[in-house]
Amino acid sequence: MNPLNKIKISWSPKFAYAIGLITSDGCLSSDRSHIIFKSIDKELVENIKIALLLKNKIGRSARGGEKIKKYFNIQFGDRVFYQFLNKIGLKSAKSKTIKKVKVPDKFFVDFLRGLFDGDGTFYSFWDKRWPNSFVFQMSFASASLDFLKWLKFKLTTLYRVKGFICKGKGVFNLRYVKGDSKKLFSQMYYNKNSLILLRKYVKIKNVLLEDEIIKQKRLINLKKPKKNLLVISPR
Repeated sequence: MNPLNKIKISWSPKFAYAIGLITSDGCLSSDRSHIIFKSIDKELVENIKIALLLKNKIGRSARGGEKIKKYFNIQFGDRVFYQFLNKIGLKSAKSKTIKKVKVPDKFFVDFLRGLFDGDGTFYSFWDKRWPNSFVFQMSFASASLDFLKWLKFKLTTLYRVKGFICKGKGVFNLRYVKGDSKKLFSQMYYNKNSLILLRKYVKIKNVLLEDEIIKQKRLINLKKPKKNLLVISPR
């Protein structure tokens, strides 16, 4: 008999975060019952276990033709939860076919954090085109262009950020520039007790700190009095 009602289906910050993780790195089995979540970050697998109150053990596995089992995974079965995922927009082989996920606006930021922890990136660099220009961007990746268009619309509507979509290697990327990245960061990490992937949070926090130090140095330099130049009059 297929397992039923193991997962409590009730929207909350933790539940929405788990839906974000499943949307990014989860796999819905073709048996219409089991869900598999796999990640190179053990912390993410532990987070989804906490969020959904799972008792299943965390295993190890490889991907493709790899021999080293460097991925952590958890598998659980629940036909009712599986059907719920189908209803909100998640289906088997979803990576290219997903269009949107029905998440209440109240918990959308938690869903977004789960999505970012699974498939998001954050990077910083010095823009060579402009002197003293420190730049950083937040990005969400997906093989489905329709999904990213929907996500872009939702983030613009809810958080007034713009974003732009570009094509990467095998996926599309929804990117946000400096100011919008700050807005999304403050939204996603609104609660210090939220479930997060710590390494991504620390990376962003350090970049924002570096950006603030750079700003302060510029202000100090602007306030410094200019040295008087010795002018020699011609005879």
